[in-house]
Amino acid sequence: MSTLWQNIQYKIQQSGSKITLLIGINVAIFLLINVTAIVEQLFSGFGNSAILNLTNEYLLLPASLPKLLTRFWTPITYMFMHAGIFHILFNMLWLYWMGKIFEEYLGNKRTIGLYLFGGLAGGLLFVACYNLLPAFTNVNAAATSTIVGASASVMAVIIATATLLPDYTISLILIGPVKLKWIALFYIVIDFFGIAGANAGGEIAHLGGALMGFIYIKQMQRGNDFILAISKLFIRSKPKLKVVANPAAPKRSSGLPQQDEIDRILDKISGSGYDSLSKQEKETLFRASNNNEG
Repeated sequence: MSTLWQNIQYKIQQSGSKITLLIGINVAIFLLINVTAIVEQLFSGFGNSAILNLTNEYLLLPASLPKLLTRFWTPITYMFMHAGIFHILFNMLWLYWMGKIFEEYLGNKRTIGLYLFGGLAGGLLFVACYNLLPAFTNVNAAATSTIVGASASVMAVIIATATLLPDYTISLILIGPVKLKWIALFYIVIDFFGIAGANAGGEIAHLGGALMGFIYIKQMQRGNDFILAISKLFIRSKPKLKVVANPAAPKRSSGLPQQDEIDRILDKISGSGYDSLSKQEKETLFRASNNNEG
């Protein structure tokens, strides 16, 4: 068992994928809470778990402003919590599928930032709507409402990827090839109509995450990569190495792509799809992606 765990850790570290890290954190938290809760219930009786009661009270995001002030950490913790096995299963599957595409084209330095920003945007929209819109304030819904799950964060990744690569095609079981833009549109429509249902708060949070994903890519294409800029504040720059040129060695072009060139290529992908790029443009994007990984 220890060898298996060591192999998993090694693969995670070697891959450099932040998607794998985020999935690992979500699964670990889910197992820690639910396995211990089941063990507790085996000895105390099913139907009432002190562990689940405590996590629901102190780790889920409440809409109530007075309660939120005393649980100021919940805008972060709620996006790593899940309500059941199928809830986490589908969230992590979509995070893996879409996150891999996202990292393939933009590297992995933006992944965690987008996940967190998406979750924060979803939580903010949820709290704002429940405290400002008459549909919720008339019945004081904020007093007892909470949200849980990584769905807003996952929606940010889905919509960001679809905005970056709208014509990228993936194959869905029982459906076949589908472009990302249609998947994104489908989920947005479903979430919008779901606001009138029993999970209004969750659907609102999904839309908040989706909006963040869309805004981020559009801003990045305009040269305002605020997530990468924030990420650099927490990443120690690598020490520069002095390279001595070998006069006998053939000269190679090792310069990194300029940001203007990267933005132009991303705009072209957004408008015409990845397949419209020339071989040179694909190589430029590949070099830029490698430079972004760390």
